[in-house]
Amino acid sequence: MDKLIGNAVSGQSGGPTAAINATLAGVIRGAVDEIAKGNGAAITHLYGMRNGVDGLLREDIVELDALFAPDADGQYTALDRLTLTPAAALGSCRKKLPAAGADNEAEIMDKLFAIFAKYDIRYFFYIGGNDSMDTVAKVSAYAEKVGYPIRVMGVPKTIDNDLVGTDHTPGLGSADKYIAVTMQEILRDTAVYTVPAVTIVEIMGRDAGWLTASAALGRLVSGIEPDLVYLPERPFSHEQFFADIREALTRHPNVVVAVSEGRECEDGTLVGASTQSGAVDAFGNKYLEGTGKALELAVKAEIGCKVRSVELNLPQRCAGHLVSDQDITESLEVGRNAVVAAVSGVSREMMTINRVSTEPYAFEIGHEDIFKIANQTRCVPAEFINERGNHVTDECLRYLLPLIKGERYPEYVDGLPCHWILK
Repeated sequence: MDKLIGNAVSGQSGGPTAAINATLAGVIRGAVDEIAKGNGAAITHLYGMRNGVDGLLREDIVELDALFAPDADGQYTALDRLTLTPAAALGSCRKKLPAAGADNEAEIMDKLFAIFAKYDIRYFFYIGGNDSMDTVAKVSAYAEKVGYPIRVMGVPKTIDNDLVGTDHTPGLGSADKYIAVTMQEILRDTAVYTVPAVTIVEIMGRDAGWLTASAALGRLVSGIEPDLVYLPERPFSHEQFFADIREALTRHPNVVVAVSEGRECEDGTLVGASTQSGAVDAFGNKYLEGTGKALELAVKAEIGCKVRSVELNLPQRCAGHLVSDQDITESLEVGRNAVVAAVSGVSREMMTINRVSTEPYAFEIGHEDIFKIANQTRCVPAEFINERGNHVTDECLRYLLPLIKGERYPEYVDGLPCHWILK
């Protein structure tokens, strides 16, 4: 393919993670290395869009290559700090671009491509999850429609791990690590009393239960795990739930349950519907909360024992003090290789992590057609869930365990971590 020379832009979209900035750091490092080649470099400048395509449409951009240039000693100090900063340093959005043929398609997409032309943007790196890959697909399709030369790459991140075409997604390992560690600590705490009690831990996961499954990782390490694990891949039955709780209480007085926020009853209603607002985002996704509280009230009414609910909430995706080294390593490689692939001629694809082996764990970075990935959902497979639907299998845990291994800590000053913050 002919060499394409021009500027690049990168942005972040969707829910943040503890590793999304590591992916951005990988993109920056790949672009800075290309820019450093001087004459003949494919990328001449790297911009960052603030708040994703929403900010780009407002021309709210920053010069990333200048912000992250090496210091006088040749060290990438700012980039190293960005790598271990949680959440999306450039800001995020949930902007849904119009569908092909929509009344406002030409108005919005022509505005976007006019901005590309104004800044001579020939490389587009969009870091995000399922909804963000929809944006990558639409930008790719419109570029072909109008004949604008640009290489468009999807760079995955999502703690939900619901993107198809990849073994797993950057961000999952660190979120899993936080959940697995926190669950072990909850299990220690709840085991100190002899009074019958139930603790229900609500974990993120709309359609896919990968995060909730990680609550049981202690089985492979300490031999101690929650009594029950409920994923959204199986319909929820209150009758079975109460029976499971009663059976667990016959074994020991302190029962711990992990449940996905997106659990649905057999009639399709959300378990936590009674405590939810019903509001939706631009992609039609309901804001989920309250599943744990709804089950707490149900257990209290049905069984009458002491019961509490714990909602792990935002720390699952922003616990930068407890990231997985493996996750950060892969996130950096996914970002850097997105630049390498685009410069070599790849476009309209999403970067992927391909598992070579589990024991010992090994991976390779690849890429797949974005049109085979966008708007698809990868759920936890049936063989990863036990027959009764109230726990996960050893096979599931062996799949997850390599992703949480290793620690990487941010720099601390006076007891607090140092984060890179865009002014």
